Amino acid sequence: MEIQNLDKTDIQILKVLQENGRITVKELAQRVHLSPTPVFERMHRMETAGIIERYTTILNASKLGRGFVVFCSVKLRRMGKDIAHDFVNRIKDIPEVAECYNISGEFDYLLKIYAPDMQYYNEFIINVLGTIESLGSIQSSFVMNPVKTSPGIPIL
Repeated sequence: MEIQNLDKTDIQILKVLQENGRITVKELAQRVHLSPTPVFERMHRMETAGIIERYTTILNASKLGRGFVVFCSVKLRRMGKDIAHDFVNRIKDIPEVAECYNISGEFDYLLKIYAPDMQYYNEFIINVLGTIESLGSIQSSFVMNPVKTSPGIPIL
């Protein structure tokens, strides 16, 4: 299912769900001016098509002691299928790494890391990332103030 197969009501449903994934079908139906059954069917269709991947809760990192956010650019020593596969599998098992992207440019991967503080991050670099054999170099950028954070996808 592509975006052109979505009508205005589908798009409105997606926008509302991105704002509040816990909204009931009944409340959602009222917001999009339909009865609950067609709204449920539309949601199910979009879930089956993979447009809606999952429902999740957004947590406050600072209140959970993980408010030190770092974007860590990683360059591997060399790139190859097995090396990249091994690196990705190692990263997937590290809980501090919230997001990982294979990127183009000077670096190979971009990691978003949540830590309690600089000391923790320093130890994390040495004791966790530093144990990955294929790691060549890293560059860390520390978030001083989040200006805009939006877990949703812009739907125009």
